[in-house]
Amino acid sequence: MEPGAGRSAWYYSRNVPGAPLKPMLAMTGQLPAGAGWAYEFKWDGVRGLADIAAGRQRLYARSGVEITTAYPELIPLAEQVDDALLDGEVVLFDQAGRPSFTALAERMHVRNPAKAARLAASAPVTYMIFDLIRLGGADLTGWPYARRREALDELGLGAARWAVPPAFTDGPATYAAAGEHGLEGVMAKRLDSAYRPGVRSPDWLKVKLEVTGDFVVGGWRPGARRIGGLLVGVPGAGGPLVYRGRVGGGIGAALERELLRELEPLRTTASPFAGDVPREDARGAIWVNPLVVVEVKYGQRTPDGRLRFPRILRLRPDKPAEEVEDAS
Repeated sequence: MEPGAGRSAWYYSRNVPGAPLKPMLAMTGQLPAGAGWAYEFKWDGVRGLADIAAGRQRLYARSGVEITTAYPELIPLAEQVDDALLDGEVVLFDQAGRPSFTALAERMHVRNPAKAARLAASAPVTYMIFDLIRLGGADLTGWPYARRREALDELGLGAARWAVPPAFTDGPATYAAAGEHGLEGVMAKRLDSAYRPGVRSPDWLKVKLEVTGDFVVGGWRPGARRIGGLLVGVPGAGGPLVYRGRVGGGIGAALERELLRELEPLRTTASPFAGDVPREDARGAIWVNPLVVVEVKYGQRTPDGRLRFPRILRLRPDKPAEEVEDAS
């Protein structure tokens, strides 16, 4: 089906309030091997569907909520293409040119036009467009990914605040490049895959870049289990720990028993961390002398050094706490 020929049911009902459709979702997996895949960088932002028609653009979040007002710098995109539905990621790049989800958080829920305009001037976002779902009245969801990407590239979309980032054929090289540039990971997509609205499909795989590091336990927070999350840090120059976050993932029953065996004898009344631990983490915390080391796997770090998406891998009884070094 070519653009302009045939229209789906959702196209005819797109003036109904709410997003025209739900975006296709990816499954978490390993980098696939073999031919038949394309690879894109995974951007650390928020999903956005741009519905453009009659010279006007409406932007929708993954939830279906309209978020046009939050990002006024993206409105002129409607001047470059008419009657199209685009899928992409709204990203805020920091001064080093890396996506910053922390900085983007300030903009996500803004619904006041004046405040949104001020933020757009001081901390503008970029819309990274990676898929084309409708064009010229035609529903392209049944087209294979490779054909949709070709049609998207042919539109020539590009300006200061939006871009169509490249897709690659070499998965390991793309993964390595993502790591070199401090990105969140890679999206692998089958070249022959249709766009399946609202479906979490193995035809799209998100392959996250993760690193491991050793951290010193300074306490724990009880939860549904005796240990709901460990409070970890690294030795500071003056002695006390520098706080690096709360780690709740990866604590199964066996590891919890090991941790309690090591930590219970080390209980103390004072926090071993330098400065204040965030209130939500310190509430109900049980402090310990900072002697136990754990290996943690995590995605990236926030600008203040906190771990994102961390989970415990194992205890490190072989490593003294004073030998832990900060890799931030």
